[in-house]
Amino acid sequence: MSKKSQVIEAVFEHCQKAGNFEFDNSLVKDISRAFGFGNPFDATKIDNRKKLPPILIENDYAILHKGGGKHIFVKGINKLYHDFEPIDDIIEWKYRKSILNQFNSSESNILSVANNQRILHEFLFGQDTELNDVDIVKRPKTYFPHRTKTSLKYNFGDDIILQIDNIQIEIDLTIEFDGHIGVFEGKNGTPDSFNVYQIYHPFLYYHNANKEQLDGKIQKISGVYVVRNKEHDVDVLKLWEYTFENPYDITSIKFVKAKAYKLIKTE
Repeated sequence: MSKKSQVIEAVFEHCQKAGNFEFDNSLVKDISRAFGFGNPFDATKIDNRKKLPPILIENDYAILHKGGGKHIFVKGINKLYHDFEPIDDIIEWKYRKSILNQFNSSESNILSVANNQRILHEFLFGQDTELNDVDIVKRPKTYFPHRTKTSLKYNFGDDIILQIDNIQIEIDLTIEFDGHIGVFEGKNGTPDSFNVYQIYHPFLYYHNANKEQLDGKIQKISGVYVVRNKEHDVDVLKLWEYTFENPYDITSIKFVKAKAYKLIKTE
C-alpha cells in the first residue's frame, strides 16, 4: 500500500474512534509526518475510485472537501465516483499535427489539442461553427485554465448539506457558444472512473454566477471529461458530457453523450 493510502487509512481510523468524520489539514499533516509522506496537501485528492484505500472501500466511504482546509468522510462511494460509460460512437478525425501538439502530456496540452482541432466544438455544438461565421461574437469562445475562490452550498444526496466557504476550484478549460457553457476536465491514460466534484464544482460555480451576476444569459451548462490514450499507436480523444438534474445536489449527475475521436494523421 502506498504511503498516501496509509495516511488516509490512519485519518479514517482516527475519525472512527473519535465518532466524528470531519477532519482538517492539520490532522493530515501530523499523520503524514508519522508515515514519512512528504505531500500532505495531495493526500485527500483521490480522482479515481480504484485509488481509494482498502479501508474506505470496505466501509463505503469517500472524501468530500469542505474548503478552508477542512474535509469530511461521506458514506456512499458510488455517489461521489462515477464510472465512464462505454463509447460506441467513434469518429476518424483527420489530423495535421502542429509543432506543439502533444509536445507534452499535460492536461492543458490534451485540451489544447482538442480545442485547436475543433473537436470540442463538434462534440458540444455539433458542427464547426467557427469556420463558417465571420461574426466573431457568434463564434465559440475559449477561456483558458484558471483557479478561482468561491463559496458553494449544495447537498450530498438526502443526508448532508454542505456550506463550503472560500474554496479554491480549478477549471481546466471553458468554452461558450450561444449561451451554452462547456467546462472541461482533461486526463491522460485509461481511468475507469472519476470524482464527480471535478466537474460539479465548476458546473455549480457557473450556475450560481448565472443567477447572481449574468442575468440568466447562460442557457445550458455541460461538464465534459476528456481522456487521451493510445490504441494501436493511434491517439484517441474520448469525451463524455454530463449535467446535473438538481444543480444543488452533487449526486444528481446525469450522462448526456459520449464520443471517441481517432486522430488520423494527414500530410
